[in-house]
Amino acid sequence: MSTGAPTSQKTALEFKSTSLTVPVLLLASNDMSLIDQQLKEKVIQAPEFFKNSPLLIDLQKLNAQNLPIDFTEIVAIVRQHGFMPIGLRGGNEKQNGDALAMNLPQHSLHGSNVPLVNKVPAKTLPTPAPEEQKQASQSIENKLVTQPIRSGQRVYAKGDLIVTATVSAGAEIMAEGNIHIYGSLRGRALAGVLGNVNSRIFCSDLQAELISIAGIYQLSDDLSKYPAHKPVQISLDNQTLIIKDI
Repeated sequence: MSTGAPTSQKTALEFKSTSLTVPVLLLASNDMSLIDQQLKEKVIQAPEFFKNSPLLIDLQKLNAQNLPIDFTEIVAIVRQHGFMPIGLRGGNEKQNGDALAMNLPQHSLHGSNVPLVNKVPAKTLPTPAPEEQKQASQSIENKLVTQPIRSGQRVYAKGDLIVTATVSAGAEIMAEGNIHIYGSLRGRALAGVLGNVNSRIFCSDLQAELISIAGIYQLSDDLSKYPAHKPVQISLDNQTLIIKDI
């Protein structure tokens, strides 16, 4: 009989919690033909952005108005347009059951995308001590990109992202902080991707497919009224993107 020490087993996996930015389809109508048509129009505006995009389906508005809808039919429609549903939010008992039968989980209504019903005064957090502020600033990882970002490429920064070249159509840049683009922005720029509503996008030439701050976004059709080849800054005010000249 062996009396040696047991052999240590190599760890093959671990579970971690994380924050992800996922598009939410918040339905306000149960007209299937209208939903199908408007999804088609959105995909045409930015086909590469929506291609194989994960999508959380939210039915809370419909159920609040007692508007019936077939969840399985909605899933079929969004898949037809190239989306990949990852779950259901705001469903009733039957809809939640249908989702589970399709191996789609139920998500809670907690999160930044849930409309506020009762607004309460914001609480002021205590100001960190100078040493804590220093440690926090050291943990931010800003990123500088000096080469053009081409179609299909993705760049992510844990702090601010500074791009001194062009962001091509079909490219995507994301930052937890601010985004600065000193070339043309023809692709997609998402700032404050972890929910920082104070993040901003600074751009020398706005021709974007999509811009987003803390999950609030506008597509190219919404941006067509703003002249290109002109420096602008983009901020978020009361869940609305504000675009101003610099």
